[in-house]
Amino acid sequence: MTEPGRPGSNPEEPERVVIRDKRKIDPLTGTLRNLEPAADPGPAAVPIPNAESDEVAALQAAVAERTADLQRVQAEYANYRKRADRDRLAATDVAISRVLAELLPVLDDIDRARSHDDLTGALKAVADHLDNIFGKLGLQSFGEVGDPFDPAIHEAVLHTESDEVSEPTATIIMRRGYQHGDRLLRAAMVGVTEPATATADPAPAPAAEATGDDSAEQLADGDPPASDAAATEN
Repeated sequence: MTEPGRPGSNPEEPERVVIRDKRKIDPLTGTLRNLEPAADPGPAAVPIPNAESDEVAALQAAVAERTADLQRVQAEYANYRKRADRDRLAATDVAISRVLAELLPVLDDIDRARSHDDLTGALKAVADHLDNIFGKLGLQSFGEVGDPFDPAIHEAVLHTESDEVSEPTATIIMRRGYQHGDRLLRAAMVGVTEPATATADPAPAPAAEATGDDSAEQLADGDPPASDAAATEN
């Protein structure tokens, strides 16, 4: 059952149809119909400065500054590590050189025993083992017969001359020298032979004096010298 007063409440009443003509041109007159006034757009929008862009630029500048500081600190730390490593290696080399310098007399005793053929048996094994250790530590010996004399590494205690050499040469090795890397531990004690110096020819004997010539002539003629004749008269 339908309520009274509502459209369609009466089943016999038809529904009304509403038609709205939205055409802009009148079809009868062909003229333009009055249109509703357009809404006022209002004043043009004024751009507002973006405060966030300034803040972003400031943050980017701060980040760039901090990055530069970090890179500088990293470079300084890398240089410090290199310098520390270099100083540590130098200190290690100095310590090894000092220990090797204290052991040089032991090497001298081993060399003397080797030169007298006394380095045999267990002593030879110990000497060979020491030589291997010193070689690993960088100890180098020098001073051989025939080496050119170098005052920087040779200590000359004997000088001779000979025609068999053309320059000062170490011909006698009294004690070998040693060095550790570029550091000289001890100079070699050597005898040096230098080229013989040329000697001047002896001066010729002076000519015989006139009296001597006269005496020779008198003896050849059989006459005694004047001095002998005077002695006879006396």
